[in-house]
Formats: sequence, C-alpha cells, structure tokens
Amino acid sequence: MKLNTNSNTYIIIYSAVLVIIVAFLLAFVFQALKPLQDANVELDVKKQILYSLNIRGLDGQEAEQKYNEVVTGKVEKGELTYYGCQIDGQTKYVFPLKGMGLWGGISGFVSVNDDLNTIYGAYFNHESETAGLGAEIKDSQSWQEKFKGKAIFDKDGATAIAVVKKVEEPASQVDCVTGATLTSNGVSDMLRNDLAKGVRLLKEAVESTKAKEE
Repeated sequence: MKLNTNSNTYIIIYSAVLVIIVAFLLAFVFQALKPLQDANVELDVKKQILYSLNIRGLDGQEAEQKYNEVVTGKVEKGELTYYGCQIDGQTKYVFPLKGMGLWGGISGFVSVNDDLNTIYGAYFNHESETAGLGAEIKDSQSWQEKFKGKAIFDKDGATAIAVVKKVEEPASQVDCVTGATLTSNGVSDMLRNDLAKGVRLLKEAVESTKAKEE
C-alpha cells in the first residue's frame, strides 16, 4: 500500500516522529555534556574566588591548582557561608554575595583580612547589565580594586562600607560606576547586607569558640 505523503495524517505522524527523535537527541546530548558543563561552572566559581583574592590571569589548570593551594575549605553553618583561605601565611575569608542590578541578578565574592573588618579584594559579576555601564562592575578590574583596604564597619561597629555617588568617607566608601546608579546601588546593598551580615556572623562564631575554650 502506497503512502499518501500529502495527507494530513502522514504529515502529523511524520512531524510527531521527527519531534520525538530530535527531543531524544537533545536530551542525550544534554546528559552527555552535563558533567563537562558542571565542571566548567565549578571552575568559573573557583576563578571568581581567586579574583577576589587578587589572583588573576590563570588558565583552567593553573586556577584549579592555585585554588587547591590557597582555599582551605568552605564553611556552611546556618546563614553563615564563607571560604577559608591562606595567602602568604595570612588568613583570609571569602564571602559570596547575591543581589539585583538594573536588568537582572548580580553577584560577587569579597575577601576579608583576619581582622574581620578590612577588605582584601573583591570581584563582582552580573547576568545582564548594560555593556559599558552596569557591566563595568565585572569588566573593570580597576573599579574592583578600589575596594581594597576599605573598612566594613566604623569605629562604633556600624556598617560603613558603601558604594556612593560622592565619596565623603574614603576609608569605607567607593564611588559608583558612572552612568550605572542602580547597578552600583545593587553592589552597595550586597556589601551592606550580605557581606556585613556574614562578617558579623563569623565574628560571633569566633567569639563563641574563644569563650568555650576559656
């Protein structure tokens, strides 16, 4: 019996079979590539952590090796999450940050000295900020370097770190990215909320441990 390739039934069946085959192939390719994709995502996170520690310009293998060398471990305890690190014999703590920019999510990692107040380095990322404007939080290394040495808290313990239009407290403030006020505000919110909160929680944990040892 000769098939009528012009019939609606044939076209529907042919289309359905084709869709099933394509869907199967896509699912197969996705599953086959997923371990590689997961590894790339993990490596990207490790690189961002290294960037926040002022370690840049490494390829994949070098970054993996350096990460294993300087990052001693990740601590997740309740609301507290940080990475313990050793740089030239000195302890650093790296805190992950999450927030919102103008067009989507922004994130970052900020490293802090063992005084739990001074920023050692910073790296920020974004999902969809405008190139040349909000995207500068990721693309401008010189802007990220402005956070080095900034104080998170003032002498009274209040949160002082901020991104502002006009710097009045150089010890704790960084000027915003030109033309990207909302994205800069998002970075400031991450610092004043996620970073300050994380450092405070770590301080409490350290003080609690010391009290138990005494």
